[in-house]
Amino acid sequence: MQEFDVVVIGSGPGGYVAAIRCAQLKLKTACIEKGAIGGTCLNVGCIPSKALLHTSEFYWNCVHEAKNYGVISEQPRCDFTAMMARKNKIVSSFQEGIAGLFKKNHISYFKGAASFVSPQRIAISQASSQEEIQARYVIIATGSEPTPLPFLPFDEKRIVSSTGALALSTLPKRLIVIGAGIIGVELGSVYKRLGSDVTFIEFMDRICPTLEESLSKELFHQLNRQGMQFHLSSKVTAAHIQEKEILLKVDLPDASIQEMRADVVLVCIGRRPYSAGLKLDHAGITVTKQGMIPIDGQFRTQTPHIFAIGDIVDGPMLAHKAEEEGMAAAEIIAGHNPKVCYAAVPSVVYTHPEVASVGLTSAQAKEFGLKFKTGTFAFKANSRARCTGEDMGFVTLYAEEETHKIIGVHIIGVHASELIAEGALAIQKQLTLEDIIATPHSHPTLSEAIREAALDVEKRAINK
Repeated sequence: MQEFDVVVIGSGPGGYVAAIRCAQLKLKTACIEKGAIGGTCLNVGCIPSKALLHTSEFYWNCVHEAKNYGVISEQPRCDFTAMMARKNKIVSSFQEGIAGLFKKNHISYFKGAASFVSPQRIAISQASSQEEIQARYVIIATGSEPTPLPFLPFDEKRIVSSTGALALSTLPKRLIVIGAGIIGVELGSVYKRLGSDVTFIEFMDRICPTLEESLSKELFHQLNRQGMQFHLSSKVTAAHIQEKEILLKVDLPDASIQEMRADVVLVCIGRRPYSAGLKLDHAGITVTKQGMIPIDGQFRTQTPHIFAIGDIVDGPMLAHKAEEEGMAAAEIIAGHNPKVCYAAVPSVVYTHPEVASVGLTSAQAKEFGLKFKTGTFAFKANSRARCTGEDMGFVTLYAEEETHKIIGVHIIGVHASELIAEGALAIQKQLTLEDIIATPHSHPTLSEAIREAALDVEKRAINK
C-alpha cells in the first residue's frame, strides 16, 4: 500500500492548489479526482462560462456596437458549434496544464472515486478495480453541485443546471432562468447576446441580492436595457415537460398565476456541498444539516489530521476562496501559521457591465454598528471609460469615520473584476483613504475612479 504525507481529495481550484503547495513544502502528496482533472471550476464552471461570456460579448459588440466606433461589420453571424469548440479547447488546455503541474511537482494523481476505509486509509474505486492508499493527513476539497428543484430534476438537455447550460448542442430560442443570482445572470447574458429570448424568475425582490443594493439595482437596469426580462418576487410552482416545450406555472407578486413557455429551462437556485460516496463516517466526520463539514479555525475537521476546504465548508462558494484555504491548509500541515483574510475575498459578476465587491456592504456596516463615510465616482467622468465608450457604472467606497480605514469597495463597470484587486489589497492591509489618495494612478486609466471615490469621501473629488 502506497503511503503519503498528504492526500488531497478533489482537484478543483482548492484541491489542486493545496496539492501543489504541499509538494512545494516537501510533503509527499497525492491527489484523487473522480471526474475530470480541474474539478467543477475548470470543467463546468468558472473557465467555460468566462470563455462563453467573452465570446458572446465579442459577438454582441460586432452586431450592436461596432458602428459606434466607426467600424462597419458586415452581417456577423453566430457559429454556436464553433463557439462551444473554442470553449472546449480552452478547458482541455488547462486540463493538460494541471496534469503538467502535478508531474512537475511530483504529485501522484489517482483517477477514481475516493472513500474512507478508516481515518487514514482511503479507497480509490474505478470502473473495474479498487486500490487503497495510506495518508498521514487528508485535505477534503470535493466542492459543490447545483441544487435542483424537487419537481424539475435536471436532465442536462432541456432542464439544465449550469453544467448543462455550458454544453448545449443548439442555441435555444426561448430560455427561462429560474434564479437571478450571479450564475443565473451570467449564463442568461451569454444566451441573450447570442440571440435567445431570456426571461428570469427570481424569488427575491432584486437580482443578485448578496450585492450592495445600489449595484444590484444598476445591474438590473443595464441587463434590462440589453433585452433580458425579469419577474422578481416570483416563484415557479409547477412544471409540465411537453414534447416541444416546457410549460412553467409562475406565482407573480400580484397573486396571479402566469404560464411561461421555454425550449430550455436553466435552474440556478444555488449550490450545495458535495460529499457523496466519501463514507465520512468511517473517518469520524459528520456533516451539518446543510451538508457542510464543520471545521475549526485551522480547517481541521472533527478528526484532527483531516482538513476540509472550499465549497464543502461554510462561507462563500468561490474558487479563489478555496485556493486561499488550500494554500493555508497545506502550510498548517507543514507547521506554518498562515491566515486567510476573509474580509478581503472579493465577489465578481462577469456580466456586462461587470460587478465586483469586497469588504462590507452599507447594510452590513450598519448591522455591525460601524460609523462610516461614503464616496462615489461615476465612470462617465473617467477619461479612459469615455475613450473606450464603456462609461456605464460607478465606484462606491466606504471608510470608517474615525480611522479612515477602507471597509468596503463596490464597483459596477467595465473590467470591475480586475479593478477590485486594489480594494482587496486595501482591506487586506488595512489601508486608509489617505493611502489610496496618495498613491499615483496612471492616467488615463479606469483605476483613477477608485482614487476619485476615495477623494469623494472627503468631498475632494477632482472630476466630480
